[in-house]
Amino acid sequence: MTVPMIITMAITVFMIILIMIDKLPFGAPPLLACLLLVICGVTDIKGAFGGFSDPTIVMLASFMAIIAALQKTSFMTAFKKALYNMASKGGFKAYVLIILIVMLACSLFGTGSTAYYVLTIGLISNLPYNKKLPPSKVVMTAGFASNHPLIPLNVALQYGIVLAVLKSAGIAAEVSTFKFSIVNFILSMGFLLNCLIQYKFLPDHPIAENTSDADSQISETARFPKWKENTTYVLFIVAVIGMILQSRIGDAGYVIPGLTIAVLLVIGVLSFDEIRDAICSPIILMSAGVIGIADALGSTGLTNLIGKTVASHLSGDINPFLLVFIFCILTSLLATLTGSTIGTVYVFAPLAISTCLNLGLNPMAAAVAIVISGWNGHFLPIDGMPAMILGLGKYKMSEFWKFTIPQYFIRLLALTGGALLMFPM
Repeated sequence: MTVPMIITMAITVFMIILIMIDKLPFGAPPLLACLLLVICGVTDIKGAFGGFSDPTIVMLASFMAIIAALQKTSFMTAFKKALYNMASKGGFKAYVLIILIVMLACSLFGTGSTAYYVLTIGLISNLPYNKKLPPSKVVMTAGFASNHPLIPLNVALQYGIVLAVLKSAGIAAEVSTFKFSIVNFILSMGFLLNCLIQYKFLPDHPIAENTSDADSQISETARFPKWKENTTYVLFIVAVIGMILQSRIGDAGYVIPGLTIAVLLVIGVLSFDEIRDAICSPIILMSAGVIGIADALGSTGLTNLIGKTVASHLSGDINPFLLVFIFCILTSLLATLTGSTIGTVYVFAPLAISTCLNLGLNPMAAAVAIVISGWNGHFLPIDGMPAMILGLGKYKMSEFWKFTIPQYFIRLLALTGGALLMFPM
């Protein structure tokens, strides 16, 4: 190993440790790591902070603002009413319908939306106890369902990261958004299968002490006139179409979401402060910062070296399914332990890509599966969503693990199978 490789590895490990101990605000460790890369002479300022001008980051930041606008629509009111109506009927059918409604709404917000899962879990945890359908059976399933879109159209975040990690590995390949969405759909079906299997095994106990807060939430209405709301829906669709057509229209596809934000600002759906907060959110700082780290891992040759080392210890005829599945476990495991999904993905995805290349395999399936796997750990309550589910659902750890551990493996098996089906190696 060369000196730049050693320095880059040390800085990367230091960054991961900072994320694990949670002593700095979310998004700060990668920025500090970028500064250290420059100070140590591994890369220049342009290389270390190039992530902030990366077209993928521009697109992701824009989508964060669009999601903020969607939260103001009457769709949210209708969503809340549907949840309570289904819960009052009770039974297995209502249980499935609630999960499907949450997954359908997730199709708009996309995977990993903090605002969406907080809203979903908060609403369902206020459901009154009903013996036909105890809320304790719904908080766990619907909570995790807010991470699984039924119709995976809004996959901009994960899709953008796949493009970024492939680019950092020197691969300028096009990734079919349709196939990428199908992989997410297969993953969602794996999650739904686990929910159906575990219905009878989920705990039965009351959660909410009263429903006054829930009632007030149901009565909440849209915050702006109908024409502004409809315009918001149209602009969201335009932004998604721009993302889908990016491979054909070039950089214009990346900036179309930004133009839709300009319209939202002009018509008064979002204020400038709201837009600023969205596009400068910690998740954007994290995404932009770790791109510099990933680029440094690649430019120093460290990624390729590790890939060759791993490949040398693997049989040349290793089963592609096993290879991708192992990397998905490693990625999701570390993402769960560190709480840094994007940072972990940017570390492991280039390693898996390099390993596949050294084994003569197409790395597309590995890149897709590993990126998505970062959002599919959740077997430990040390991240926002699982911690909130455990706390508001008043579950014991044994009850929590009885659901989340089988869910963990079922989801990764479905994800690996779906990625290999859509992107053969």
